[in-house]
Amino acid sequence: MKRLPCLAIALPCLVIGMTVLLSAPAATGPKRKLVTNLETVEGAMLKHLVDEPDPAKQQAQMESFVAKYPAHDSATWIYGELQGIYLKTGQFDKAIAAGTAVLAKDPDDIVMANGNLKAAEGAKNPALIRQWALAASTAARRVIAAPPQPGIEAVAWHADIEYSKQVDAYCDYALYSLILQTLDLDQRLELFGLLKSHSPASTYLPHVRPQLFIAYQQAGHHGRALALAEEEIKANTNNADMLLYAAGKAYEKQDRPKATLYSKRLIETLPSKPAPTGMSDGDWARDKAGKLGLAHWMLGMLASNEQRWADADAHLRAALPNVNHNKPIAAETLYHLGIANHRIGDAKNDKNRIIDSIRFNQQCATLGGNFQAQARQNAISLRSQYHIQ
Repeated sequence: MKRLPCLAIALPCLVIGMTVLLSAPAATGPKRKLVTNLETVEGAMLKHLVDEPDPAKQQAQMESFVAKYPAHDSATWIYGELQGIYLKTGQFDKAIAAGTAVLAKDPDDIVMANGNLKAAEGAKNPALIRQWALAASTAARRVIAAPPQPGIEAVAWHADIEYSKQVDAYCDYALYSLILQTLDLDQRLELFGLLKSHSPASTYLPHVRPQLFIAYQQAGHHGRALALAEEEIKANTNNADMLLYAAGKAYEKQDRPKATLYSKRLIETLPSKPAPTGMSDGDWARDKAGKLGLAHWMLGMLASNEQRWADADAHLRAALPNVNHNKPIAAETLYHLGIANHRIGDAKNDKNRIIDSIRFNQQCATLGGNFQAQARQNAISLRSQYHIQ
């Protein structure tokens, strides 16, 4: 069975953005409190640093305080303030250290976990992005699943839940962005599996799969590419590239049911699809025509091999204008059109069909290749048999 021609598939760069505020909602903020007792040395230090008007000196005093009194009740509050400063000044390692110190005491402090993720992104550290996206998401989901805490007003509790949902959604986006930025195929696959297992319903999964599908093909992992394509087809996503790829592989394996199913679905769904973002209408029209031409060609060849001449004629005529740039496929198309029209014309005593058969054979003979000699002889024989000059 003839292999389909290699298709150059290009997807426009997909940019999906979202933001999550670093400021805490009403219910989250009080978790970290400034506790002062002016009768103690620690209290006096806290009073002094709060009153310090110079930001640089204030930061130094806060750092000094947590270094001396890491277990103080106000330490988490100071770490929270320091993380904000470190994020603004690009001191991402320190921001993560501050967040980690708070999370060691309160694993559900979503603001600090989200701050660590922001710091990891600022540092452009894939391992840390992965670590903190998962950690922040897991913490956010714990907060979302937990019942309302005694003493927290309903409005504040709902604000907490809404913020946690935003953080959880952003963590999915962080993993998705990491997948797009990762060049190593094995690492991309691992990240994809991670996102899929952690968030099976993630809105970003449908955007990742086409990227992975192309990566599989580029790496020569055609079995994986086919498995992914068929998984998407079962989910009724009707991705044109995947449908055509799966149809082509089924055609090569002489799997008539699958080749027929996938080709027909492509023909049914592709015409109404709008141009992808970043592709001109002209390029999209040519891309669609090429895909539809191959789908019709496969259906036409399957029909011809099964002597379903009317179907063969209809599909191969539809395919011809869109495959004539590929001489081997164009020649095979013309040859089978010649056979189909001969059989239809002979059965119905339709001279016009015989004339079409002669024309298709003559066109086939001009293209050279394996069908040239037989097509030339067919044209001569048909003219003689039906007395056509």
